[in-house]
This record gives sequence, C-alpha cells and structure tokens, in this order.
Amino acid sequence: MARGFKIVSKYAQAGLTIPYRTTKQAAGYDFEAAADFTLPSIWKLNFIKVLWQLRHGETSSATDLDAAAKTLKPFLVPTGIKAFMNENEYLLIANRSSNPLKRGLILPNGIGVIDADYYDNPNNEGEIFIQLINMGIRDVQIKKGERIGQGIFTSYLTASAEDEIKTTRSGGFGSSGK
Repeated sequence: MARGFKIVSKYAQAGLTIPYRTTKQAAGYDFEAAADFTLPSIWKLNFIKVLWQLRHGETSSATDLDAAAKTLKPFLVPTGIKAFMNENEYLLIANRSSNPLKRGLILPNGIGVIDADYYDNPNNEGEIFIQLINMGIRDVQIKKGERIGQGIFTSYLTASAEDEIKTTRSGGFGSSGK
C-alpha cells in the first residue's frame, strides 16, 4: 500500500483540494480548510477569568478550575481529508510557519499524530481535523480552501521487547487514548 490522501464522502461534492507540497523540497503537504470557519479569540473564552481565578485563588476546587479551563479548549477545523499509509508510519500534523506570526494561530499540542489505523474508521471515516487556538485579540475568519496546517508522512520504531498488541481501533478522533 502506498501513502496518500482522499476526500471523505461527506465532502465528495465540495470541490476540495487534496493536500499538496508547494515546492520540490517541501516535506509538508499543505492542508486546506473544508469550509468557512470562525476561530474565536482566546480572550473571548473566559481566558482572563481563568487567569484571575488562578491568581487570586478563587476556585473552590480543582473541579471548578477544570470546568473553567474547558472553555479554553481548541477548536477542530475540518479538512474533509483522510490519509492512508503503510504500517509503521503516521502522518505528523504541524502548524504552518505563518500561522502564529501573521494570525496568532497555534496547535495546542505543537503537533498532531494521525495513526495509520485512523483511516476509514467507522466513526468519521478518518477525517483529519486541525486543532487550533487563536491567541490573537480578534476572531479569525478561515475561508474554505485556506491553508491551515501541514502533514508530513513519517516512519516510527517500536520497542523490541514489546508484547504484541492485539487491540484494534474502534473509534474516531482521540479514540486510541481512552
């Protein structure tokens, strides 16, 4: 099996572009947004309230703080794309270098990892979403077709003393880390 990209059936008629490299030596395949998307500024999402509570010890419990912090979660921008690859490979999702500088957009974990067995999973057909947080003061309007991230196919190694893993993926986004 080779590696590559396909459009998920939900977006089959949406005129999406398969991820592409923009130069001959580019490692990353540029991913575009599948639809218009408004990414709200973190400053509108109780960010200041959470900071204030932390600074002044005004949370009555860890549960209160966790609930407040959940309002600061990243947003999932749809790409309408799924990726297929060989065993012992994954697709690393990275931010575009221009996102933080020009628009204040960051990936909350720094990277994303798309496992080979995410492809065609029954929950969402393996659609790739780019997690983003808008650190800017204003909301950011992402237009359909705008480049929002990049993917790099990468091989990985496993430990030699590892027991054979027999579990198979049964879900979509975030399902391998139950």
